[in-house]
Amino acid sequence: MAGAAGRNVLIAGATSAMGIAATRALLGAGALVVAVGRDEARLAPLAELGARPEAADLSDEAAAALLASRLRADGVAIDGVLHLVGGWRGGGGLAGQSDADYRVLEASLTALRHVSRAFDEDLRRSPAGRLAIISSTAVDHPRAGGANYAAVKAASEAWVRAVADGYARSDSGREPTAAAVIFRVASLAGLEDAVADAYVRLWDAEAPSINGTTITVDTTDPDS
Repeated sequence: MAGAAGRNVLIAGATSAMGIAATRALLGAGALVVAVGRDEARLAPLAELGARPEAADLSDEAAAALLASRLRADGVAIDGVLHLVGGWRGGGGLAGQSDADYRVLEASLTALRHVSRAFDEDLRRSPAGRLAIISSTAVDHPRAGGANYAAVKAASEAWVRAVADGYARSDSGREPTAAAVIFRVASLAGLEDAVADAYVRLWDAEAPSINGTTITVDTTDPDS
């Protein structure tokens, strides 16, 4: 495998601490990074690191499609997507799970659907396409106060597994080269560098061996 060097990687929701860590890790590995966020001003630090900043609301289907078209017009074919759109809202037991909070959380799933479809052709055609999301161990152990959050994460994982199934169904007569992976953490705080490194390492494995897998990253992981 050639690793991440020379890959064009899109980070969706790049303005978070995780996005900054992933940008540094990918640039350090020789990848080209497209940093996407809704707030153009918050993308400036990523541009200073060497990423290409792109302001777009990926929960808007037309905006995601326009971004894909703009990158292709510039000759940028995406080899990787790291989906970081999301956040936490919860507490108050089951009665505290408001529809307003759910709709905010649901935007991450909506953005994932839009991005994975907009760049599906790029990732399939890439010699080493890699898509990954950051999920939560709460999917297996949901609590009442985080029901909205766990439900959205579970739905996002189901979507990624469906993407992985699509990647496995090659229609070109060659072995599939794209892989979709789920990273799970109990809490992302403090694990940003470990998750970033784990994403970069996806290019060190053959696609069929990691496609559709779920990888838990924690402080006890010897590779973290």
